Amino acid sequence: MSAALVTGGAQGLGAAIVRALHAAGHKVAIGDIDMDAASALAGELGDGAMALRLDVREQAGFEQALAAMVAAWGSAGILVNNAVMTVARPVLEISPEEFDAVIAVNLRGTFIGSQVFGRYFRDRSHGRIVNIASLAGQNGGTSTGAHYAASKGGIITLTKVFARDLAPFGITVNAIAPGPLDLPSVRALVPADRLDALVAGIPAGSLGDPAFVAAMVVQLASPAAAFTTGATWDVNGGLFMR
Repeated sequence: MSAALVTGGAQGLGAAIVRALHAAGHKVAIGDIDMDAASALAGELGDGAMALRLDVREQAGFEQALAAMVAAWGSAGILVNNAVMTVARPVLEISPEEFDAVIAVNLRGTFIGSQVFGRYFRDRSHGRIVNIASLAGQNGGTSTGAHYAASKGGIITLTKVFARDLAPFGITVNAIAPGPLDLPSVRALVPADRLDALVAGIPAGSLGDPAFVAAMVVQLASPAAAFTTGATWDVNGGLFMR
């Protein structure tokens, strides 16, 4: 099994991904700016899990995380770009500074992480990168801001670019684009009086299961996924079909 880094792995969907990878036998580094939460999760999982302070906006942070994984476990084979900043604000009210802040975490973070780990994977002739995109990056978003939607659309494009350029080196790069999931972050973003209407508008009739998305990450990170690259996998209850 490989060693994986999950960015933003201390809570929410990231924590579900961490648990799924660990349960599948992978060693998992939980990269997050919230070290208390990351350390708590690592302590819960025990052997094969460690917490790393990681600000995805900084190249040095990814380099240090990679070095820590190699020092502890001998190698790294999986990167999951999950860290996210979500802000819901009408497009005409978004300041340039807030736009830059969201793009820096969501899109810049994915780019830097894929570069740092992509170079390492290239030299080892193997690697798996899984990016967490969003339905918002495909349909422009409904409950999120334009900066969030733009960043997630950019992640889908970056996935294709890295997949094309890294494929000759035995590296796959894929994205998962979830719709609304049953997570505290979604319930915090959507007011209670709007949640029922949101669910009613989903053809499948429910919020998505984070555990299923996490299971998809495990599958895309497996050696058997060698022929799947550059794809965006939709998990949206039928809200967006193509």
